[in-house]
Amino acid sequence: MIHAFKSIDELACSLAEKVIGLVMASVQEGHRFNIALSGGSTPRVLFEKMASVTEIPGWLEQVNFFWVDERCVPPEHHESNYRMTDETLFKHFSFSYANVYRMMGEEEPRAEADRYEALLRSQLPVREGLPCFDLVLLGMGTDGHTASIFPDQMQLMHSGRLCEVARHPETGQQRITLTGPVINHADKVFFMITGENKASVLVSILGDGIDRENFPAAHIKPVHGELVWYVDKEAARFLQK
Repeated sequence: MIHAFKSIDELACSLAEKVIGLVMASVQEGHRFNIALSGGSTPRVLFEKMASVTEIPGWLEQVNFFWVDERCVPPEHHESNYRMTDETLFKHFSFSYANVYRMMGEEEPRAEADRYEALLRSQLPVREGLPCFDLVLLGMGTDGHTASIFPDQMQLMHSGRLCEVARHPETGQQRITLTGPVINHADKVFFMITGENKASVLVSILGDGIDRENFPAAHIKPVHGELVWYVDKEAARFLQK
């Protein structure tokens, strides 16, 4: 399913409303909502919209927050995905952070990937042997990468591990990332795609381009769950109406 919006702001407003609605529905069913967050410019706008929701007091406490990926930097570093989320969302509320499970980018990468995998197995419900998120929020790079799974590291999309160490192909920066199997095991996966520089890759993926299999984002296909694309008009410019 694809939802297209005239602007990033409209996209973020709609998605914030959707996410919080899912949280409240989960609470009414008697369980906490488990979500994996991404970094980037579009999630920043989304988190700002979510932070503005004050008419539902305490909703943040009903969510277990995890991360899709993290750069191997300390949490106070300007490139930290955790720092961005903290500044745009968490700091606007008074809560204990006990339900925030960050990837520790300051630790040795392989050891942290192992620790986070064990954390997921201990904190998430398990279905068919794999931990299951209620929702995974993903972005996509201009090269078609998602999470920190880049085109030259496609093996991470099919890894037998839940978390792996990735390396940015240009900068060499190490990152911790969820792998394809655990992402594709989520109940819902929402992509957030904005900007005309993503348009050609997006149409290749959604329009069944001959090169689509080269893009990691094309391999996100939830086994049991729902895949939804939230895109702005710039990113969707080559898609047929």
